[in-house]
This record gives sequence, C-alpha cells and structure tokens, in this order.
Amino acid sequence: MIVDERMTAFINSLDTGNTPFLTELEVKALEDHVPIIRREMQSFLKVLLQMQRPVNILEVGTAVGFSTLLFCEYAPKEAKITTIEKYEKRIPIAKENFRKAGKESQIRFLEGDATEILAELEGSYDFIFMDAAKGQYIHFLPDVMRLLKVGGILISDNVLQDGDIIESHYAVERRNRTIYKRMREYLYELKHNEHLMTSIVPIGDGATLSVKIKE
Repeated sequence: MIVDERMTAFINSLDTGNTPFLTELEVKALEDHVPIIRREMQSFLKVLLQMQRPVNILEVGTAVGFSTLLFCEYAPKEAKITTIEKYEKRIPIAKENFRKAGKESQIRFLEGDATEILAELEGSYDFIFMDAAKGQYIHFLPDVMRLLKVGGILISDNVLQDGDIIESHYAVERRNRTIYKRMREYLYELKHNEHLMTSIVPIGDGATLSVKIKE
C-alpha cells in the first residue's frame, strides 16, 4: 500500500457504503479475488460524479462490472456508460451483473481489445475512467485524448504500482519492469501534456485526475 494501512482503514471506517446490490457485488468480487476499485477510490469517484455530473462516460476495463454499476448509480440518471472488456471469462459475469442490477439499457458493453475499440470509437465523452492493463495506458492515451471533450475528466487508477514506481529499475521484479517503465512514461505525459491539467493523487494504489483544458 502507498498510504499507511491504519490510516486507510480509519478513512474507510467512516464510509457510508453503497447500495445493497453494489455491496453484495463487492463482497463476491473480493471472495473470488477479482480486482475492483478500492473503497477509498469508490468514495473519490462518487464525489467527482456529483461535481462533474457527466452524461457520457467511457470506462476502459470492465472486469465484473462493479465500477460500471457504480457509475450508473451515482452519475445523473440520464448518463450513458460505454465500457470495454477483453477478458473472456469476465464478460458473461459482467453481463449478468448488469442484468441483475436492471441497468442494461444504460450500458453499452464493448467486447474486445481496447486498443482496437478505442481507435474506432467516435463522439466525445465528459468522463473517462482507465482501469485496464496498466502497461497499455500509454498506448490508449492518444485515442482517449481524442475522445475526451474540453472540460472533461480523465481518471486513471492504480498508477503507482504499490510504490514500485519510485524504485530503481533493478529493484523491480523483472516481469514488472516493462509495466513500470510504461507507467512512468504515462505519468510524465499526463503531467507535461499541454492539453491537460493533471494531479497525481496518493489514494488506493495511486490515481491521476486530469482535466482537458484545450483541444
């Protein structure tokens, strides 16, 4: 963890929770060792959704649909969520969760490789959430920038790699070095891109909050 575990536990102890369905889905996901957004990130997203009031949301990385359904619940009622997932084993689970929640009409579920799907998407989004393969964020970024409207928000989750991001290249496990290198490139680009204003937030496993300030 990048934040003291006791402090995180204290902060989360104050959380008022989610709807019964989301709570049940979170418990099931944790039991099955499916990675979903952490409790503190859930709270962060809910505040941003109330501030931004987005109606066109794009999510890269659906998993079992927990964050997708959180968007459905806490964004404006008229919001539409487009979400992308390539992992075949999780796609039917997400679809079933959308059905159980009664949110199918609000969700556009795109199955396949995000790099290919993003390249074909058109239109604009006022809120984009990146929570897919961390080593691919830098490759997704050109299309994400194209799709994000001016004034829109880009949230990228799990960007600090359990703290490894500040370690020497040789201190990181060999299998993680490419992800580590690409994530550093991604963070540098977010902070230095003249079209974005970005803050790196030490919440959960690290997140970035970016606002598109110009085309």
